Amino acid sequence: MANQNSMNPIDVSRLGQINATGDANAMFLKVFSGEVLQVFEEANVMMPLHTVRTISSGKTAQFPVMGTASAKYHTPGESILGSGLDSSGSDGVLDEAKYLSKVKHAERTISIDGTLVSSAFIADIDEAKNHYDVRSGYTTAIGRELAYHSDRALIRTVIAGARATTDRFGVAAGTSTQFLGAAINETGADTAYTAAEMVTAIASIAQKMDEKNVPAEGRYVLLTPAEYYKLVSSGNDAINTDFGGMGSIATGEVAQVAGIRILKSNHIPNGNEANTIFDDAAIANNPFGGSAGYSANFGNTVGVAFQTEGVGTVKLLDLGLESEYQLDRLGTLMVAKYAMGHGVLREECCYEIVTA
Repeated sequence: MANQNSMNPIDVSRLGQINATGDANAMFLKVFSGEVLQVFEEANVMMPLHTVRTISSGKTAQFPVMGTASAKYHTPGESILGSGLDSSGSDGVLDEAKYLSKVKHAERTISIDGTLVSSAFIADIDEAKNHYDVRSGYTTAIGRELAYHSDRALIRTVIAGARATTDRFGVAAGTSTQFLGAAINETGADTAYTAAEMVTAIASIAQKMDEKNVPAEGRYVLLTPAEYYKLVSSGNDAINTDFGGMGSIATGEVAQVAGIRILKSNHIPNGNEANTIFDDAAIANNPFGGSAGYSANFGNTVGVAFQTEGVGTVKLLDLGLESEYQLDRLGTLMVAKYAMGHGVLREECCYEIVTA
């Protein structure tokens, strides 16, 4: 055996080098943990909290709406159906009935918007090279994006109901018989809500709902996280530490204010959304009364309040996921899609919380 001088290095074949030069670890496989980090899922709250109708065919759905009845004390001997001849007693025409209610009827029509699509394509060669599965992550991501879109569109529809100037019977704002929601403004001298002012705003919404005979069940407020956590850290403004049922700082929750359930959402709009996905010619509904779409200027919006009867959704095609191998492209196409539309049903159930 040849005597090797320890002071003279020998040629060693480094398995990790590329072309026997450079980084000795370049070709070694990185240890795969088995976990793929994805974007955290956002809260999606609106779909179970409003009126949804599914249709098997067609492009629109009608929602009948009715007004209220009247009452009158009866005069003995008078007919409830009518009061006889007209006041002159000459033309034989019956007077209008004094006691019968004239119940208003109207309808709200919600159209199906164009098919909303989210998709991804995976090439065979890329999938073969990759050492972890991406298909499940991709299908989750594209399906989740459609769910987020519906949540955002529904919140904007609530705002449209709050900004309406005539109710479902065509009665204008300022009339004592109108059924309308409202924009609730911050009451202080500055342009931001304090926790106490937010509690006052929510109480004002509850009062307006009561005055318009909105059912007490199914009332919700959605706030941006910034506004929500003002309430959490407010001391006793919204967190009651002495009496139960109001949430706690420990859990980071505000349960209710003035009987209205408080939720938070990242989908509250902010800014002018003209020329965005919510201002698209494929959208058949126009809840804001202008051009079709769910877009408007939301620069001062910090939250919404609504009752479950306030807005409605019509579904033609519910959320579905499909995949197909395309031989001519040597890859797999994954598509998520749905066809639905959103509209205002009862304006008096819709409120917008805005800064000054």
